[in-house]
Amino acid sequence: MPDPSPAPLTLEELSRRVADGAIETVLAVFTDSYGRFMGKRFDAGFFIEDGARAGTHACDYLLTVDMEMAPVAGYAFASWEQGYGDVHLAPDLSTLRQASWLERTAVVLCDVERRGTLAAVAPRSILRAQVERARALGWEARGASELEYYLFRDSYRDAAARDWRGLEPAGWYLEDYHALQGTRTEPFHAEVRRHLRLSGIPVETSKGEWGLGQHELNVRHAPVLEMADRHALFKQCLKETADRQGLCVTFMAKPAEDQAGSSCHIHLSLWRGDANAFPGERRLGPVESSETFGGFLAGWLARAGELMPFYAPTVNSYKRFRAGSWAPTRLAWSYDNRTAGFRVVGQGPSLRIECRIPGADCNPYLAYAAALASGLDGLERGLEPPEPFRGDLYRASDLPQLPRTLREALERFRESEFARAAFGDEVHAHYARFFESECEAWERAVTDWERRRYFERI
Repeated sequence: MPDPSPAPLTLEELSRRVADGAIETVLAVFTDSYGRFMGKRFDAGFFIEDGARAGTHACDYLLTVDMEMAPVAGYAFASWEQGYGDVHLAPDLSTLRQASWLERTAVVLCDVERRGTLAAVAPRSILRAQVERARALGWEARGASELEYYLFRDSYRDAAARDWRGLEPAGWYLEDYHALQGTRTEPFHAEVRRHLRLSGIPVETSKGEWGLGQHELNVRHAPVLEMADRHALFKQCLKETADRQGLCVTFMAKPAEDQAGSSCHIHLSLWRGDANAFPGERRLGPVESSETFGGFLAGWLARAGELMPFYAPTVNSYKRFRAGSWAPTRLAWSYDNRTAGFRVVGQGPSLRIECRIPGADCNPYLAYAAALASGLDGLERGLEPPEPFRGDLYRASDLPQLPRTLREALERFRESEFARAAFGDEVHAHYARFFESECEAWERAVTDWERRRYFERI
């Protein structure tokens, strides 16, 4: 069978491929609060006849379950008392594409609706609201995710059977930019790059990273909603390709205490038409920028501490923030400085802000929504950024410290009037409960560390 052409697919093209036998299934999905795909597989013919127009339904508990799919009490959106009814999944046909890595399958991303309007607490709805806010102010935000992950030579099934212990990393020495070690994983990475390209997700590069079997793959920048869609599809493609090859990948922020954490550096810039609005004649340190750049940077920096759970959503996320680890520990900005939480890079049309706070475990819709809401707030309030930091930020003890735990980050989020105003009371309360449930799960858990430390010697 010839390789499919890149996305997007029109319904007419989908119909031709169904008639030719190239597509038999349409996977209709949305992301839950963790960023996982949830949804249904349509017979492709039925999708064309009915599903593309009518969408489908799903249980509303999917936006309130925990990682194990258990219903969690305390949500206003869905509960046993309300009977756990349905939400409507409305296919966004601009996202329809052939999923090259799946056999004879197309995928379409859906918006979650309730009673004819977007469900406010759905991650894609939250980002949509910020995109619309930017558009009302005359801006288009463009973004890019740099996702890191670890690749292991064990299958997911074998890894689970071994309780995730003793896994064999794909590399046996640090391979940051290392071409020889990278060659050894090319059977996996070449296939992933090809599948992403053929699925309408243009790839720039892949490379080894600063951990055993750690890698990074970058896809091309896009408007932020499209970029978040690409990010979610990227993760699904990597996991399913690894699964098919008898391998496994993890996007945990810190899978091992003696290895580097996995980041998701997010790049953002604001555009008017075809022009980047960040470059200008104003000088901020070494950066020639516009007032738009300065206000957006100031707002993003000012609100980062209040919105940390949207960048670092799990208890594991906070194990990544260690001095000398390539992950930030303090809030400041700098030009081309990898110790900074906000690293400004590029110049002229390529000028952009790279936030190094999010881990690979972030939900891209929530991370981009937090970034955009913060930056727009800075513009609306006319904020000015501080002077750029120069030197080693790990040693800058006078600068604000990032929250050290999810519990600390949650309390700041819960108390944030900005978060409540930016996302609305319903979203704010929903995600305060979501992150609270993660903290509760962790606080109940008994870990291997505790058994090793206390079993005999306490």
